[in-house]
Order: sequence, then structure tokens, then C-alpha cells
Amino acid sequence: MRVTYTTLLLVFCFITAYSQENIKPVLPEIVTQFPNVRDIAISPKGDEVLFTAQNVLGTLSAIVEVKKQGNVWGPPQIASFSGQYFDLEPYFGKDGLTLYFASTRPNKNTSEHSKNFDIWYVTRQNVNGKWTEPINMGSPINTEHGEFYSSIADNGNFYFTRDNPSLKRKDDIYVSELKKGSYTEPKPLPDTINSEGYEYNAFIAPDESYLIFGAYNRNDGLGSGDLYISYKAKSGWSNAQNMGSSINSDKMDYCPFVKNNVLYFTSKRDHTNTEFDTPLSVTELLEEFNTYENGQSRLYKTNLETHLKE
Repeated sequence: MRVTYTTLLLVFCFITAYSQENIKPVLPEIVTQFPNVRDIAISPKGDEVLFTAQNVLGTLSAIVEVKKQGNVWGPPQIASFSGQYFDLEPYFGKDGLTLYFASTRPNKNTSEHSKNFDIWYVTRQNVNGKWTEPINMGSPINTEHGEFYSSIADNGNFYFTRDNPSLKRKDDIYVSELKKGSYTEPKPLPDTINSEGYEYNAFIAPDESYLIFGAYNRNDGLGSGDLYISYKAKSGWSNAQNMGSSINSDKMDYCPFVKNNVLYFTSKRDHTNTEFDTPLSVTELLEEFNTYENGQSRLYKTNLETHLKE
């Protein structure tokens, strides 16, 4: 039997679709209220979810919070510290009393009125308390360059993305170690993770045993941005591996977050149906436009254990 390219393509599509059947939407009734949603953060108790909501072009960006009321998620609200400036990428500290995020808001402690992204944080007295006014993290985390996407190990080591044009590279992932209560000068992770291209959106395991991050248009990529994983050993970080078609799509996959062995991530995957036996009505057309996997940024989850190295 002659196997054609078309046959192989159909088989590949079937295998990919089958392997991704365990990819599930996250809070679909809430997420679909917004044009684009990305970068989820879940509180340590699991009763608060924060995410970034953006317009279609990504020029308007605010952090939205959803709180569980009994066993039901309440309505989405703009976080008390957001809604005025371009904010995104929330991340809870391990006690749930500190929240980090990225923003282009003006820094009142300097003469600058606008600049690149910095990492900011808010605090609260208890899990039911109100967030304080945002505080800029300052040096050595923030610089005149752009800093994004916080993730913190249990020992306090602070991982984030930095755009440093002076290095003639794209975005890289950095770490600042917490020593004697202070952060050290951040250092880029090794070339087993970073490259001359774009590396971003890193989630560090609480024990620093692995790092999941986004990388754009690599040679082993499945299309646009993919999620990669690197493992930490005594000899250092392993060569990052593409997490494969069971997670990544041929569109943009990014913003990983892990809780209770569940991998949450953002994807622009598109499974919109484009061929029909009969003409669509307006209602049917709108239903197809508004399917969850329609090419807009949406939140997804899958069991991480099946994707980790044994």
C-alpha cells in the first residue's frame, strides 16, 4: 500500500488530537467573557484565581480576580490594584499574602513617568484582607530594561524574564538568589535554557527540580511559541526539551503555571470548524466563532505527571 503525504498528515492530526484529549479548558464560563485571557495564578488555598484579561490587539491589559464562594466561583472583578495601567502576569507568594505582577505603571519613587515593564508587588494582612498600593521591587530585580513574569522557589530564589537589548539577544530567563534576606544580582540561566532567541514565562518548581518556560520559533518547535522543560541536577540545568504535541499546538503556547501536579497554560490553539454540509445561520456562525478553541488566548490545564521525566 502506498502511503501518501496526505495520509501521513491525517494520521499525525489524529494522533495529535487524541493525545490532547486530556487538555481541558479552565473556567470557560468566565474566561469566554473576555476577548483574550492569559497567565493564570492560583492562591495557595486554591480559592482565588487571578488572570490577565486583554483586548483583541493586546493594547489594554488588566488583572482580574475570581474568588470561590462555597463550591462556586463568584463573578470576575478587576483586582483592586489594577484597571488603570497596563498590568499582567500575577504570581502569589507561597503564603498568599504577597502578589507579584508586571506593569508599565509610573514609578513614583523615580522621576520617570513611563518606562519598560517592571515587577511590582502588593501585600495584605490576611487572605481576606485588602491589597496594599503596589510597590516597585526596585534593584536588583528591576532595571532600565523590561522585567516580566515572576516565579519563586520555596527557598526564595526569584525567577523572571528580562529583555536586555545591550546583550544583542532576545528575552532571557534570569534568577536572583535570596541570601540573608536580600536578593543577589540576577544572572541569566545557562545556554541549556536560554538562547539568542526568545525565552520567557518561566515557572520554577517549588524545589527547583524543573523549570517550564516558553520559547519562540525554535528548530524543534511545533509552531510559533512552545512550552519547554529543563531539569536541575548537581551538574546544572539539563538541555531543555520541547514538551511535545500532547501539550503544545501549532499555535502560540505560553504562560505555564503548576499547582497540585496540574499544568495550567495559555494557548491560541484553533479548532474552529471551517467546512460545513449546509450554510450556517447567524446563530450557528456565532456559536462557531465563540467556541473555546478559536485562536484567541485561552486558559487550559492538563495532568503534569504524565509529561514529567521519571
